[in-house]
Amino acid sequence: MNEFTSCTLKLENKCVSCVYFLHEKMYIFVIKVNFRGGSIMKKAILDAAKRNGDMLTTAQAVRYGISKTMLAKYVEQNKLIRVRHGLYALPDSIIDDVFALHLQNPNIVFSHESALFLNGLAERTPFKQSVTVPSNRVLPKPVKEQCSCFYIRPIYFKLGLTRRKTTFGNDVPCYDAERTVCDIVRSRRRIDEETVVAAIKNYARSVQKDLFKLYEYSTTMSIYPTIKQYMEVLI
Repeated sequence: MNEFTSCTLKLENKCVSCVYFLHEKMYIFVIKVNFRGGSIMKKAILDAAKRNGDMLTTAQAVRYGISKTMLAKYVEQNKLIRVRHGLYALPDSIIDDVFALHLQNPNIVFSHESALFLNGLAERTPFKQSVTVPSNRVLPKPVKEQCSCFYIRPIYFKLGLTRRKTTFGNDVPCYDAERTVCDIVRSRRRIDEETVVAAIKNYARSVQKDLFKLYEYSTTMSIYPTIKQYMEVLI
């Protein structure tokens, strides 16, 4: 039986532990090599990101057993890109800003100018996203800084609530066309008059419009006389 002897070798200025033994007049060295490459990302994390428009929040990662420290390592290893605080994306992915805003703030609903675009009642993406929350909620400071924020009484918050796809095909909470028209008219003092007029004209031309639903919503929100006046003048 060959007798193993431990020793230390110096390879490329690094000391490596090994063992050796004599075999047929030759010394055979056995060296243990540790490959310290980047850690492999958990498949659950990768799959979750792919289901979320190639993005992942810190909260989602924690649910899959990934610590904030490990997230930081993934960023260092270029396995994830830090989009903004609490939000990460897969490398080389195209960031859907609207969906990213939703992921970080799942309680907001896209409304007003944003909802006009998502409902096909406006051709251009708004320069600044518009969101609505119940009046008993507090919006995070970053949302207030980057969005036009509207507050509504909680009893009206879910009126006309639906989901629409962003330009990149991701689902986000949004108000339907009829509720959006009501919001635009109701908030007309905060919105450019040209936008208000264009919204009502585009809605009137839409083959999917539901005038009975518009009547119900506007009556519920106590703005039917104003809606009726705009519709009579512009249509």
